[in-house]
Amino acid sequence: MKTRTPLVEGRPRTLYTTQKDQTRRRLPLAHTPAIAPQISRKPDWLKVQLNTTPSFKELRTLLKEENLHTVCEEAKCPNIHECWGTHKTATFMILGDTCTRHCRFCAVKTGLPTGLDLGEPKRVAESVVKLGLAHAVITMVNRDDLKDGGAQVMANTVRAIRHASPDCTIEILNSDLMGNPDSIRILAESQPDILSHNLETVRRLTPSVRSRSSYDRSLEFLRLCKEIDPESITKSSIMLGLGEEREEVLQVMDDLLSVGVSLMNMGQYLQPSRKHIPVQKFWTPEEFDELKARALEKGFVHVEAAPLVRSSYHAGEQLAEYRRRYHPLHGSLNQE
Repeated sequence: MKTRTPLVEGRPRTLYTTQKDQTRRRLPLAHTPAIAPQISRKPDWLKVQLNTTPSFKELRTLLKEENLHTVCEEAKCPNIHECWGTHKTATFMILGDTCTRHCRFCAVKTGLPTGLDLGEPKRVAESVVKLGLAHAVITMVNRDDLKDGGAQVMANTVRAIRHASPDCTIEILNSDLMGNPDSIRILAESQPDILSHNLETVRRLTPSVRSRSSYDRSLEFLRLCKEIDPESITKSSIMLGLGEEREEVLQVMDDLLSVGVSLMNMGQYLQPSRKHIPVQKFWTPEEFDELKARALEKGFVHVEAAPLVRSSYHAGEQLAEYRRRYHPLHGSLNQE
């Protein structure tokens, strides 16, 4: 059985409601043009060290006990052992573990989510306290089945953490909420320390990489966040290795700066499985260094750029650097 419901933009979408259909991932795919074959061998700089420390085991146990999800596990992040084992940090993924979109780069499960866990914000906040986190990162699956896209649950999570751990700084990584201004306002008014939304790739590749998404809608999301709260810190990330050209990456930087984004991350795309879009190029550490230098020259306050960088990589350090360099009383960068 399948049901049809309208999108915000007026186009119909098909959501498959049987378990069989969900298993087959028969959600609408991004447009799939002809692409070069997968590069089979990973370079040495992409090797990661496993670090199953007591901190790693403690964090994994706590998340299981609290019935919480992390994007670290669901998206198969290569930094999970460093973040969990060394820094004792994790990116909580709320609103379930099932996404209503089927982006060709993402390992998160797709299908039609069931229900809404209204107790999740409290459990996330309690886990932040138990872990003693100084900086909490919260992300979400796309929930196009909800009228507000999940904005209220995300805002409630921010407020729950503020109440439970006032000294903890908070970063949220959001979907585009289908560009709904009311939903975006709900998020912005919760006042996280960093409000992030990822462009993921360059304009040309967006239709073939991201499902039911728009490059311009993502830029408008970030612009509107700054309009609602001019003091907010906004951030975005992109993956390299999908077939983009260097000049296109530089254009992404300009586009992000034009809507007030201060923080940017760039990392190497790694194919989660053979079902996902193949890697077209492995960018070298030296190329990432050059792009980082250009981004800083263009005006970003802080940039993380390296093969293994992901959206929330060294997130707490990014915020600390921003606050060190930015002088809120004068509204300008501290040149010291």
